[in-house]
Amino acid sequence: MRHETHELLSQIAAGEDSYLEFKELSFSGDVVKGRKRDALADEIAAFSNARGGKLVLGIEDDTREIRGVPLEKLDSVANFVTEICRDKIDPPVDAIIEKLELPDSSGNLRWVVLVEVERSLSTHRSPSGYYLRSGTSKRKMSQDQLGRLMQQRSRSRLIQFDETPVPSAAVFHLDSVLVDRFRTSRILDSTETLALKLGMAAKDDRGTTKLTVAGVLLGTTRPGKWLPNAFIQATAYRGASIGMPLDQPNYQLDAKDIRGPLDQQVAEACRFVARNQRVSARKTLGRRDLPQYDMSAVFEALVNAVAHRDYSLDRSKIRVRMFSNRLEIYSPGELVNTMTPEAMAYRQAARNEVITSLLAKCEVPTEIDGLKTVRSTLMDRRGEGVPIILERSQKLSGREPRYETIDGIELLLTVFAAG
Repeated sequence: MRHETHELLSQIAAGEDSYLEFKELSFSGDVVKGRKRDALADEIAAFSNARGGKLVLGIEDDTREIRGVPLEKLDSVANFVTEICRDKIDPPVDAIIEKLELPDSSGNLRWVVLVEVERSLSTHRSPSGYYLRSGTSKRKMSQDQLGRLMQQRSRSRLIQFDETPVPSAAVFHLDSVLVDRFRTSRILDSTETLALKLGMAAKDDRGTTKLTVAGVLLGTTRPGKWLPNAFIQATAYRGASIGMPLDQPNYQLDAKDIRGPLDQQVAEACRFVARNQRVSARKTLGRRDLPQYDMSAVFEALVNAVAHRDYSLDRSKIRVRMFSNRLEIYSPGELVNTMTPEAMAYRQAARNEVITSLLAKCEVPTEIDGLKTVRSTLMDRRGEGVPIILERSQKLSGREPRYETIDGIELLLTVFAAG
């Protein structure tokens, strides 16, 4: 930390630049005075929309004098910044907040709050609009600049979103065991080299190797550290709708947020459905168990959901809802290109090429009741998933599953229960 403090002091002495901003704080009781909340939100969003940077609170802008933050107010300032990042910026910014002691011009140690902001995968709006850090200040983006930035960072660009480097995800965050499952006996590359070849890592604007979105989702044990909504929210309800019977304390039979690498999410979500579906028995020539859902179809649906969802949507997650008469799977993102729900059984279109190629190398999970498939990997790349979902589900329940888009930003699959 001594070397880092010395480096920060040198940066402060040199003054503000494209990556460094100072702010002095004044207080009324424990509350920060003035219109600081919106102004700080604009500064943080501007860094995030550019290439990242540092904001040091407790330093006079013009003189670069370290005024400090009173010790008893440090926690309130840190909470103040956290609330700004969460409530004043859309989508929220995940900043690193650190409390440091720095010597002022007389050699006295004073506390400051250091806010580090990474270059974002998204385009952030703050209270005054869309800002970009330029030189020593922020400036409001023109419509052309905003359009270009959104195009660069959106799902419509030439480099697909799953290939995008994640600013704060370094190569050392990779789990070697997760990467090695994509390695054959003939591949002798280092973990970093293999990750680059697989699309799990890429060079950022500064030439530094970072994990891509696909690398985070399939090469780390906790993807949510970087992509907080990259998980499956599964809920099993007692009745035929969420609204009934809410007056009963046990209207939910089971609920779980399923996290981890994508292949593990698929496996755990399959187990959730398998354990919460009803299985009836029919006596003809001996006992025959009749499940509500064909687990091979459920497996295909969940694989498709994690493979093709839009991971650029910051506040969306895959939702699995089980009711007494149907299963619903919500996947974030509109259908890609000109695909329609009616054409899904006949055409292929991949939003996430790297993710689908990696899932095609992941083994099918074992020990899932009712799952029967001739495939050895999660994806076959031949477009057989949707036909399997439709045909096997209809054969079991007598009703064909239904695909539909919700408000143009979400795909809903409804699978009807047998019995």
